[in-house]
Amino acid sequence: MKEGNGSKKRSVLTKENKRTRTKSKILKGTVIGVLVIPLFFGWSTPAPKGTSYAGPPSAVSDIRLLYDLTYRKEQETIHEQRILKEQLNMIREAKEFIVADLFLYNDYYNTAAGGYPDSTRQMTEALIARKKEVKDLNVYLITDEINNSYREDMNEQFQLLEENGITVIITDLSKVRDSNPLYSVYYRAYFRHLGQGKEGWLSNPFGDNGPKVNVRNYLRLLNFKANHRKVLITDQAAMVSSANPHDASSYHSNIAFQFRGAAAVSLLESEKAVASFSGTEIIGIEYRYDPADLRANTSVAVLTEDKIRDAILDSLKHTEEGDEVMLGMFYLSHREIIDELLAAAKRGVSVRVVLDPNKDAFGFEKSGIPNRQTAAELTEQSGGTIQVRWYLTQGEQYHAKILGIHKKNETILIGGSANYTRRNLDNYNMETDLLVKVGAEDPLAGEFREYFDRIWYNRDGIYTGDFSEYEDDSLWKVLVYRFQEKTGLGTF
Repeated sequence: MKEGNGSKKRSVLTKENKRTRTKSKILKGTVIGVLVIPLFFGWSTPAPKGTSYAGPPSAVSDIRLLYDLTYRKEQETIHEQRILKEQLNMIREAKEFIVADLFLYNDYYNTAAGGYPDSTRQMTEALIARKKEVKDLNVYLITDEINNSYREDMNEQFQLLEENGITVIITDLSKVRDSNPLYSVYYRAYFRHLGQGKEGWLSNPFGDNGPKVNVRNYLRLLNFKANHRKVLITDQAAMVSSANPHDASSYHSNIAFQFRGAAAVSLLESEKAVASFSGTEIIGIEYRYDPADLRANTSVAVLTEDKIRDAILDSLKHTEEGDEVMLGMFYLSHREIIDELLAAAKRGVSVRVVLDPNKDAFGFEKSGIPNRQTAAELTEQSGGTIQVRWYLTQGEQYHAKILGIHKKNETILIGGSANYTRRNLDNYNMETDLLVKVGAEDPLAGEFREYFDRIWYNRDGIYTGDFSEYEDDSLWKVLVYRFQEKTGLGTF
């Protein structure tokens, strides 16, 4: 009897152990599924239809380089601002349509850091005024949800625009690839269904004069994805720039191309695609131009997303001894571009780089990542043949994104919204640049050289300082920057 009871007990224990093991396997499988399945879908999200676009090389009737500069002269801070003024003029001259795609469009900032020009309000008022003057004017503003602080409610500027018959399109970022996949895959799978909410009790991350936000808004922010474009198109002209009509960005140093002609047709088509995947069809408007009115020996191509990267790499690869490369950039960390700059220098190409020191961000202090680490790498690995200077910012940013390549018979200019980082160039953020090719003696080539040499050599003011002013070869920061660049777990 004792032996039989023992056998029964062993049998019961064996069944219990099997059930326990089965439950453990199911639990492990569930945990693995919860963690792994979202990763698969997050890494494989395709770019939205109509993005990653390379327009055909097109003619233009005129094109010019514009820029904003903040600098010191005789102990005084000077703000040269041209881009917003030209944007406002374009709006005032529109007769049939206006399509704008602008990343930062809000008046939020930390008031303790001081006041700023009311750039956002100026553009809002200009759009509304023109719409009232021309009743049949079609006006669309495409923008990023950052301006709503990731809340459901539209900010005050957007509300005013919509009340006056202007269509505001918030880019559907759920259609955009995850630049921060190690976080975003889980946000997509488990948190986005919670919504954004309307009530807030936490400080606004973009300024103490902004609306209160909640935890769900912060969770949405941490995806670090954006429609980062800065485009303005009317029936009269077009502009691609690095500038935002954003109060706290008003004193940044920026660049822009303003132009007319066939290239504007491609630019408009690229913006219609964004509106479409965001739920609004822009119909009934077309950009028309006079094919007889063309600028000689000029080619302009509209590039978006990773097509910008491809053009940069191709242009740098085809440089040779005697050519000049001039780069002005807010963020520089893209590995392939860094490698091509170093390779060009080894071939005898002159390479000069002006970088923002990455120390200022709307009243907050930054660590210098990634530019200081990139600059140290370029300087050291080129043996000093790549020259780097820092733009001497005073709370604002050197926010330009422009590459110039001077060859014997041709000058290539690539500029617009895209920083040279993985997030900006590898089909994550939405970006727009122009690829412009003109003769080496063309006035536009001269305008760019005049701009770059002005800030490089501190002509008529103090713009830039030597590499040693912000030199930083900290190994720890190098590791942090390379990790953030590779994974997307950072803000650049």
